[in-house]
Amino acid sequence: MAKKHVTVEHLEYGRQDLDVEDKETLRTMSNEIPADQLAAKFEQAEARRIVRKVDLRLVPLLAFLFLIVQIDRTNIGNANIAGMPQDLHLTGPQFNLAVSIFFVPYALLEVPSNIVLKMLRPSIWISILCFSWGTVMTLMGIVSNRQGLYICRVFLGVFESGFFPAAMYLLTIWYQRYEVQRRMSVVFSSAALAGAFSGLLAYGIEHMEGIAGFGGWRWIFILEGLFPVAFSFFLYFILPDSPQTASFLTKPEREFLVNRVALQNSGYHNTYVTNTDKIQWRYIKAAFLEWKTWASIIPDLASTTGVYGFTATVPTVIQQLGYTSTNAQLMTIPIYLVATIATLLVGWLSDRLKQRTPFIMGCLSIAVIGFVAELAIPHPKFPGVTYFFLFFIAVGLFSPVTSIITLTANNVAPSSKRAVGMAIMLSLGNLGGVCGGNIYLAHQKPKYQTGFAVSLGFCVAGIIMAAVLRVAYRRENEKRDELLAREGEERVRAWYTDQELLEMGDRSPFFRYTL
Repeated sequence: MAKKHVTVEHLEYGRQDLDVEDKETLRTMSNEIPADQLAAKFEQAEARRIVRKVDLRLVPLLAFLFLIVQIDRTNIGNANIAGMPQDLHLTGPQFNLAVSIFFVPYALLEVPSNIVLKMLRPSIWISILCFSWGTVMTLMGIVSNRQGLYICRVFLGVFESGFFPAAMYLLTIWYQRYEVQRRMSVVFSSAALAGAFSGLLAYGIEHMEGIAGFGGWRWIFILEGLFPVAFSFFLYFILPDSPQTASFLTKPEREFLVNRVALQNSGYHNTYVTNTDKIQWRYIKAAFLEWKTWASIIPDLASTTGVYGFTATVPTVIQQLGYTSTNAQLMTIPIYLVATIATLLVGWLSDRLKQRTPFIMGCLSIAVIGFVAELAIPHPKFPGVTYFFLFFIAVGLFSPVTSIITLTANNVAPSSKRAVGMAIMLSLGNLGGVCGGNIYLAHQKPKYQTGFAVSLGFCVAGIIMAAVLRVAYRRENEKRDELLAREGEERVRAWYTDQELLEMGDRSPFFRYTL
C-alpha cells in the first residue's frame, strides 16, 4: 500500500518525521490531505471560527446537562426545609445518611463508567445515564418512608456517577491542553449556578403544596426528575461524540480539529497526542499505579467535602439566622452566582497563564478564610457578617475544581490512561460527599462547628499537596531538560522505538508537566 510522509508532533516524544501507511496515518482522517498541509490550510481566523463552532455546540450542552445533574443531586437540601423530614419522619442523622449514601456508588462507579465510555459512543452512554437518573429522581417524589428515600439516593448515585468524568474527558479530546480549562469552567460553573437555580425552582415549586395531594417537597423531586427523562431522548441525537464523527462539521473542519488537538504544545516541545487509542488493561493498571493521580485526590477531596456539605446545609444556615424558609432559599442565589463568576474567571486565567497549582492553592486559601470566619463569628449575633463570609466559602470551594481536574488531564497520557486516571481522581475525591454529608451535624446548626472545622482542615491539606505537586512536577521537568541538554534530543530518541515512546506517555523524556 502506498505510503505518505508526514510530520507530526507526539505528546510523548516531540517532533518526529514518520512514514506511515495510508490507513494508519496517525491524525489524518482521509488519504487525500497530509497532516502538515492540512494544518497549514486554515488561517488563524478560520481556526477561531471552527473552534467557536464547537464551543457553541458542545460546551453549552454539557453545561446544561451538568446543571440538571447538580440540581437533581443537591435539591435534597431544599426539600429538607420544605417539609420532607416531617413527612418521612427523618431525624438529623437519618437525613445526613440520605445525603451521604448517594456518594458510595457515585465514587465506586466513575472508573467503570469511563471505561464503558471508551467502548461506547458518548451520545449513547450519556443518554442512558440521563434517562436513568431522571427516572430515579421522579420516584423520589413518591417515596413514603426513609428506606425508600435511601434506595432512591443509592440508585441516583449509580446513574449520575458517569456523567461528570465523561464530560470532563470528552472536552480533552476536542480542545488543546491550554484551552480546555476555560471550557471545563463553563461546564462546572453550572454546579454553582445549580445552587441558585435550585433555590429559585424550590421557591416556586414549594408553592405547589397540596396539588394532587402531594407536598411541595415531593413536587421538587417529581418536576426536576421528569425533565431529564424527556431531554434524554433529544440528547442522543444532538450530543457530538468526537471530532472524527461530528456531523455538524464539514469534512475539512473535522480533519482540522483532529490535527489541531494532535499538534499541540506541551510547554517545551511541540507535541502530538492521540485520542483514539483503545482501552487496554496496561493503561488501566498504569493509571492506578500513577502517584500524581492519587496525590491530586487530596485537593479534590478538600473541595468536594466542603462543597457537598455546604450545598446541603447553606439554606439551613441562612434560615437559622432568622430568615423564613422562602427567604433562605432566595438568599442562596447571590452566593452561587458569585461562585459561578469566580469559577469562570479562574478557568480563563489558568489557561491564559498556563498554570494550575497557584490557582488551586489561592482558591482553597479563600475558603480557609471563610471557614475561619464562620467558626469565629458568634451565631446568630451578626447575621450580615455570617452571610458575607458564606460567599468566601462558596468561591473558595467551587472555583479550584477545574484547575484540579485539568492538572490531572494535562499530566496523564496517553488518552486511555488519562480517561481512567481522571475517573480515579474524581471518584475518590467524591468520597468527600460521604464525609461532607456526615460532618455537618443537625444539632450544631447554624454554627456547624464540626463541619466547618473538618472542611477547614481538608482545605489546608489540599493547599499543602498542591504545593508538593508543583515542586515535584517542576523538578521532573528540570531533570528531563537536563537530560536533553546533556545527551542531545536525537540521541535520547534513539534509545527508544517510536512505539515505545508513544506507549510511555507522560513517562517519556519528551513529555513536560503542566504546573
